[in-house]
Amino acid sequence: VSFDNERENEHESHAENWGEKVTTGTLTLPRIVPRPKSNTGIWSWIGTVDHKRIGTLYFFTSIFWFMIGGVEALIMRLQLSSSESGLVSPEVFNQLFTMHGTLMVFLVVMPLSAAFFNWLVPLQIGARDVAFPRLNAFSYWLFLFGSLLLNTSWLVGDAPNGGWFGYAPNSQTLYNPSNGMTFWVISLGVLGVASIAAGLNFIVTIINLRAPGMTMFKLPVFTWMTLITSVLIVLALPVLAVAGIQLQTDRLFGTNFYNPINGGDPVLWQHMFWLFGHPEVYILILPAMGIVSDILPVFSRKPLFGYPFVVFAGIVIAFMGWFVWSHHMFTVGLGPAANSAFAISTMAIAIPTGVKVLNWLGTTWGGSLRLHTPMLFALGFIAMFTIGGLSGIMHASAPSDAQQQDTYFVVAHFHYVLFGGSILGIFGGIYMWWPKMSGWKLSEGLGKLNFWLMRIGFNLTFFPMHWLGMDGMPRRVYTYPADQGWDGSNMAATIGGFLIAFSVLVWVINVIVSWRRNDRAGADPWDARTLEWSIPSPPPHYNFAEIPVVEHRDDFWFKKHPELVEEYEGHHGPRGAPGGSTVRRRLR
Repeated sequence: VSFDNERENEHESHAENWGEKVTTGTLTLPRIVPRPKSNTGIWSWIGTVDHKRIGTLYFFTSIFWFMIGGVEALIMRLQLSSSESGLVSPEVFNQLFTMHGTLMVFLVVMPLSAAFFNWLVPLQIGARDVAFPRLNAFSYWLFLFGSLLLNTSWLVGDAPNGGWFGYAPNSQTLYNPSNGMTFWVISLGVLGVASIAAGLNFIVTIINLRAPGMTMFKLPVFTWMTLITSVLIVLALPVLAVAGIQLQTDRLFGTNFYNPINGGDPVLWQHMFWLFGHPEVYILILPAMGIVSDILPVFSRKPLFGYPFVVFAGIVIAFMGWFVWSHHMFTVGLGPAANSAFAISTMAIAIPTGVKVLNWLGTTWGGSLRLHTPMLFALGFIAMFTIGGLSGIMHASAPSDAQQQDTYFVVAHFHYVLFGGSILGIFGGIYMWWPKMSGWKLSEGLGKLNFWLMRIGFNLTFFPMHWLGMDGMPRRVYTYPADQGWDGSNMAATIGGFLIAFSVLVWVINVIVSWRRNDRAGADPWDARTLEWSIPSPPPHYNFAEIPVVEHRDDFWFKKHPELVEEYEGHHGPRGAPGGSTVRRRLR
C-alpha cells in the first residue's frame, strides 16, 4: 500500500513541468507535451486521470445528449400525433429518427453505463484506480470528440438520414449522396475505439486489481456484469468497425462490398451490423441488470437469491447473444433452415434471462422491503423488462415476426427493453449511488414523483405502439393517412412522451433542490453491503487509506453484522451467501 502511494506521487511529480522526463524503470522518455496538471479549476477536470472524475464527465456528457435525444424524440412524436401532419419534412424526420436512435444507443446508454463503471468498479473491488488511468482519460476525450463530430452534422445542415442501422444500399452514395452518412460512419468508428479502450481497461482492472481475498465469486454482481459487458465491447465493436470501413470505402472510393449493381451484397451489411447489434443489446442491458442486482439485496434486507445463477446467467446471455442476430432478418429470405436455427437460439436465450428475473423476485420474496426511490426503479425495471422480454419471445417465431416486421410493434418491444430496462435501471443506480458520488442525498419525495411520472409516461407512450403495430402501422414513416384509425393511439403516445420529459425535469429539479439543501449523506446511508460504502462520501482521491482484506462476499455487510458470520459459514461455506430466511428475521 505504501509503495502504491509513493509510486503515484512519483508518477505525478514527473508530469508537473513542461519538457520534464518520465522515468519508467530503467527507461527514460522525454515528455514534450505533458498532461495538464492542476488541483483546482477547469484544468483539474481537463487533465484528470481520477476514475471518479472521469465517471462524472461521462455522466454529465451523456445526460446532455439524453436531453438532445429526448428533444428529437418529442419533435417526432409531435409530427406523428395526428395524421397527415406537416410539422417537419420527410427528410428532417429521417434525420431526427437516425440521430435519435444513434444518440440513445451510443451517446446515452453506453456512456451512462461507463459512468457507473468508472465510479463503482474500483471502489467495489477495493482498488485505488483503474489499471490504466491515462487510457481511461483518453477513452472519455475520444468519446467526447466522436459525439461532437456526429452532432456537428446538424450544424452543417447534413445530418445522417439512413436510420441508426445504416442499411445498405440506402446508405450508399447512389441513394444517399450527401455527407450525412459519412459523418455517421466516421463518428461511430471514433466512438468504437473509445469503447474498446475502456473495455480493455476494465477487464484488466477487474482481473488484476481486486483486493486481497476477493475471489471472482466474491465480486459484486455489478462488477461481474461490467466484466461481461467489457468482453462484449472488445469483441463486438470491431465487427461494426469492419462494416463501417467497408461502407465508407464504398461511399468514398467506389468499392462494391454492398453495391448489388456491381456484384456486392447489401444483405452482408445486415449480417455485419446485427452480428454487432445483438451483442450490443446486451452491452446496453447487462449493466442495468448489475445495478438492479446490487439494489435489491440492500432494500430487501436479505442476500441476493442465487448469486451464482445470476452470474452464470449473465455469462450465458453474453455467449448466446452471438447466435441470435438473424432474428432481425427473418424476412430477408435466408431460408427455412436458417430461420429455424435462429428461432430456436432466440427462444433459448430467454432461459438465462428468465433465471435472472426469478432470482430478482426470489430476493424480494419475504424480504423486509424498504420502498425507497432506488428500489422503486429496480422493481419498475423488472416489470417493464419482463414485458419487453415477452414481446421479444413473440419475435422468436419467424411466422409471427413476419407480421410484426417493420411495424410499431417492434418499436414498442425494443423501447420496453432499452428504456423500460436500461434507463429505469440506470435511474435506479443514480438514486442509489448519488449520495456516494456527491456526499448529499436526493429528495425522496421528488424521487418518487420522478419514478411514477416516468413509469406512467413510459407506458402511455409505448404500450399503444403494440396495437398500432398489430394493426399495421409501419415504423419509420413521417405521416399516415387519416382513415387508418391511428390518431388516438399516436396522440396518447405523444402525451406520454411529454410526461417522460416532465419526469426528467423533475429529476433535474431534484438535483438542484437537494444540492441547495445539502442534506449530507454519510458514508453508508442505505445500510448497504459492498465495499464502496465503507469509505467516506464522496470518496477521497485515493479511495482507500488501507486496501481492504476481503473474507466474504458482501464483506462490508458482515463487518457491520459479525454475528451473522457463523451462520454464513455454516450454511454455505466461506464463499457462499448467508441463509435467507433466518438472516432476514434477525435483521428486520
